[in-house]
Amino acid sequence: MRTRLVTVLLALITAILVIPGPAATADEQGGESLHGRILNPQDRDQGVEGILLTVFEGEDEIAAAETGPDGNWEAELPGPGEYRVVVDQESIPSEFALRESVIVVDGEAVVEVEADDRRPLIIALDVAGAADEGTGSPSPSEEGSDGSDGGDAAADDAVATGADSGGSFGDRFAQLTASGLLYGLVIAVSAIGLSLIFGTTKMINFAHGDMVTFGAMIALLFSTGAAGMGNSLLAIFLGLAAAVVLGGFFENRLARVPLVVAQWTAILLGIVLATVLGVMGDSVGWQVPLWGAAVIAVLMGGVLGAGMERYIWRPLRHRNVALIQMFIVSIGLALVVRHVILVLFGAGRERYAGYQIQDPVNLGLVELPPRDLVVMGVAVLVLVGVACLLQFTRIGKAMRAVSDNRDLAESSGIDVDRVTLYVWGLGGGLAALGGVLYGLNQIVEYEMGFRLLLLMFAAVILGGLGTAYGAMVGGLAVGLVAMLSTLWFPTQMMQAWALALMILMLLVRPQGLLGRRERVG
Repeated sequence: MRTRLVTVLLALITAILVIPGPAATADEQGGESLHGRILNPQDRDQGVEGILLTVFEGEDEIAAAETGPDGNWEAELPGPGEYRVVVDQESIPSEFALRESVIVVDGEAVVEVEADDRRPLIIALDVAGAADEGTGSPSPSEEGSDGSDGGDAAADDAVATGADSGGSFGDRFAQLTASGLLYGLVIAVSAIGLSLIFGTTKMINFAHGDMVTFGAMIALLFSTGAAGMGNSLLAIFLGLAAAVVLGGFFENRLARVPLVVAQWTAILLGIVLATVLGVMGDSVGWQVPLWGAAVIAVLMGGVLGAGMERYIWRPLRHRNVALIQMFIVSIGLALVVRHVILVLFGAGRERYAGYQIQDPVNLGLVELPPRDLVVMGVAVLVLVGVACLLQFTRIGKAMRAVSDNRDLAESSGIDVDRVTLYVWGLGGGLAALGGVLYGLNQIVEYEMGFRLLLLMFAAVILGGLGTAYGAMVGGLAVGLVAMLSTLWFPTQMMQAWALALMILMLLVRPQGLLGRRERVG
């Protein structure tokens, strides 16, 4: 067990050193800028065009920007510093009025921009005449500084709800506890697959974080309109799904040559269909609500996970490739997936349309926007559903048997390869769902899953390697510790305290909270 842990930690250090982090993102984008999107208050999926914004440094005008048809605007800055953004209220259509907030006062906002920072600025509108009727303000998480390209952008939103609220210690504690539960539930949903995969194959999948990003990006794509690239991706994944199903259910029922021909035919048909749909472009355009896009993302995530198992990891296992070599392969696979996502979707930072500005729901000492309540509810239902699957269904019992003792399960008549395929499909689907939930609460960008990966590792190790229930408990613990630490320490250290908890657990109880002791040697 100790040797295994040392190997995992060495591979993790290698991944951190090899895989480019947030600093690389800043260098690629280069320079400083302010950006945002001004939405139609009557239809959050539509932007408002033609609003003028001017950026000043002191009394000098530095830049000017105008919102496009989708409501987006961006102003390039000469360098880091404090800037004043002025909204030309005469350019706002007469049916709307500028919403005042703690950031925007009398049509002006003062923003501090750091080096290599592409900073978002939330500017909201109200229906004309509604501003005096007590319309809601942006949720605390949206008024926080969520656009820094440093390493902590993904968590700043959730911290802002409690750490910067200025209330009493009890109010801040309650708010941060709610934020920690939300953060922990998202980590738990994302980390279950990572733990199940390790339990059944004894392999750490470093591409798991990028599968989280994949789910968030696919949901964003299909919720904003799938045409061209969206249709092509769907066709490719349909072909891959058909090939995986053929391989999973007919491997021992058909001769090898006909089975391989059928699988490659399915994949090639998917590629041909993708090419045709790509050529047709926007003429075959369609759009689904976010919940429908989330379902598509989960299905495609499941296909991605099962495809990796069927065509990468199973052949490597059958060739008796050592675990350390498979760890290195997974690092390379993570790089491939991440940069394919970067090429397809770009390095921009987006939010799901219609979920940026919401009136918070008052729950006593805690205020949360409706989207966060939905995220928490969906996460709890998913965790309960996974627990019931593992505890009461035949395939769930087979997964637990393979995780406990792979050789004994195989000798008992369990088709270990098929169970492993199910585990990878389930893990990929849960990772994609975790990406959608994470993107609802934070920012959708191509490195979001990589930034969450370290906390998923912490949750899995804290709860117990290879146990799904351990990943659930560990995720909640990591989320709570990360958020509550901001009561006393800077937000930049929140992930460090979560990892310190993992180290302490390894020193005191190496098998984790719900893990079991194993004899070494």
